[in-house]
Amino acid sequence: MNTPIKGALHHVELWVPDLDRAEEEWGWIMSRLGYSVYQKWDSGVSWRLGSTYIVVEQSPALSGPEHDRTAPGLNHLAFLAGSQKDVDALVVEGVTWGWRQLFQDKYPHAGGADHYAGYLINSEGFEIELVATLEA
Repeated sequence: MNTPIKGALHHVELWVPDLDRAEEEWGWIMSRLGYSVYQKWDSGVSWRLGSTYIVVEQSPALSGPEHDRTAPGLNHLAFLAGSQKDVDALVVEGVTWGWRQLFQDKYPHAGGADHYAGYLINSEGFEIELVATLEA
């Protein structure tokens, strides 16, 4: 495990209405980004990369049936995704795992001319941004 860095993100926990669907949709991208399954329990699963982990949990305390990324709260998670070629591949592959592309008409520069990224949203309304960090 990496040495903890003060201020680094420790974990993110996402509450989801359907754990099986979330485990499939999130499991795909977590694996492709280098995360490994960290913990599993009846109502959740987490994936870890270094000292950071991402949790999806179907909590009995959910107050509603869906996530709304445009409401106050979490809008999206952004991940460093490798080269431009890697981002392109993930955007295409995501469709087979329950994700669809956002801002397709502006791809790959929806975040600005100097920002190469793909934006995906899953069946539960969670958005991810896949940011290219390497030229290729």
